[in-house]
Amino acid sequence: FILTATARQPDPLNITTPTSTYKIPVPDVDIAKLSIGKGQVYYEVAGQDIKMATLDKMAAQYNISFTPEERKRFGVIQSFGVPIQSLKQYIALSDQAARDKSGLSTGIPTDSTNNQLSAWILNSRQAVADLHQQPMRVSIKGDGEEDYPVVKKIVDILQKQKINKFSLITSTEGGAK
Repeated sequence: FILTATARQPDPLNITTPTSTYKIPVPDVDIAKLSIGKGQVYYEVAGQDIKMATLDKMAAQYNISFTPEERKRFGVIQSFGVPIQSLKQYIALSDQAARDKSGLSTGIPTDSTNNQLSAWILNSRQAVADLHQQPMRVSIKGDGEEDYPVVKKIVDILQKQKINKFSLITSTEGGAK
């Protein structure tokens, strides 16, 4: 008996999603998930190979080098919300509990002068296309209490990359289809 799946880590942001009555399963390959809450954005991309390829592309873009051990450790991190400049420190922390306590998780920058989220999405899309010859799907998990301008900013970032089709992750109400 061989178990190949990894245990699902809890989201670093405590997000209460809105509810809906429609139920469509979210795929677990070739997908990126954006978690939005408390004015912060966290990013997760499925697949260790995609994560490491994306990290390599980000390292080249931001002129940062990562060791093979750092690449391997990054490949198993689920969702993260740190600026690229703090990523080496974040990766070096022993586990998710230490990462949560570190204070490094301030969200991925999305402002117009330092839009790292756009770079993560673009580089992940290229990694998925290079490695799996598939388009990357995108899902957004937003807190139901989040202000509209924060969510709109994320949607605008996606639309600038011609991503106009994405899933919104919700909780199910009674009588889900």
